[in-house]
Amino acid sequence: MSTRLRNDRLLRALARQPVDMTPVWLMRQAGRYLPEYREARARAGSFLTLCTTPELACEVTLQPVRRFPLDAAILFSDILTIPDAMGLGLEFDDQGPHFSRPLRSAAEIDRLGVPDPEEALRYVPDTVRLVRRELDGMVPLIGFSGSPWTLATYMVEGGSSHDYRLIKGLCFTEPAAARRLLDVLARAITVYLNAQIAAGAQAIMLFDTWGGVLTEHGYREYSLDPMRQVVAGLTRQADGRDVPVIVFTKGGSAWLEAQADLGVDALQLDWTVSLASARARVGDRVALQGNLDPALLVAPVARMEAEVRTLLADYGPWPGHVFNLGHGVTPDVDPGHVGRLVDAVHRLSLAYHR
Repeated sequence: MSTRLRNDRLLRALARQPVDMTPVWLMRQAGRYLPEYREARARAGSFLTLCTTPELACEVTLQPVRRFPLDAAILFSDILTIPDAMGLGLEFDDQGPHFSRPLRSAAEIDRLGVPDPEEALRYVPDTVRLVRRELDGMVPLIGFSGSPWTLATYMVEGGSSHDYRLIKGLCFTEPAAARRLLDVLARAITVYLNAQIAAGAQAIMLFDTWGGVLTEHGYREYSLDPMRQVVAGLTRQADGRDVPVIVFTKGGSAWLEAQADLGVDALQLDWTVSLASARARVGDRVALQGNLDPALLVAPVARMEAEVRTLLADYGPWPGHVFNLGHGVTPDVDPGHVGRLVDAVHRLSLAYHR
């Protein structure tokens, strides 16, 4: 675990330290747009098998960093591993993830316990250990989890939702039960992420996918406060280094100032806010990560490069920017375009780091 990092651009940028060029990695950089991923998925036979077999998950984690000069690897897993370990029966079909035993009562919530990550979720820290060994210091490894609110949403709705009627109904009609659910999830996520850090994850990201569907008051109570509980309990040093934490609330640009007070190192931005505006609002409290619209990965290269120039100019010549998408790479993207994007970010950012 003590192998010297040959490329620590990401960790330096997250610490708002000078770098030679803007680091870049992409959400869903390991995914269906890569032919090698599709081959690994076919060998696995199912998405769940791919996630829960450390050798296969390690292979998929490494695929994009072997193909492109990215500045980080992100663990290949799923945000719903914790609810699955809690016994809700995770399944995947053409419509996405769903649970065969979703939460439908306060009594079911009260029966939930915190899974031991080295038992029910052992495949995740085992994958982290394998990836760190195979990376051999090439780039840092990012571990992650869904946020308490996001996991609660899936667990109560039973899968994806268009109106979030069930989870919001729980908050409005049984707020004490909703808070108990978020508390047990915050404790489970903290233990889970600390297990990833102990296994070798060098940065951590919390994906608050559904925080943006809440009102401002609801966001603070049901999304922000549980994330604060997680962040407060995380191990922040390992391998003699700080372990930076990134938070991403999709659709949450209205609350950036509150997110910056969570005690995290960086905020991931979607494409609905400019980097210049976000930096003016949060100052130097946190680094910023983002925020190219993923649709530009299917645009002509010149158009994509023009937007890269705009985003780099928006952030300007200050430390603390990690280039990323505003959400994940989509399956229809040409891998060659991803390579061109990474090259453009590195090449065009040099002028901002002299």
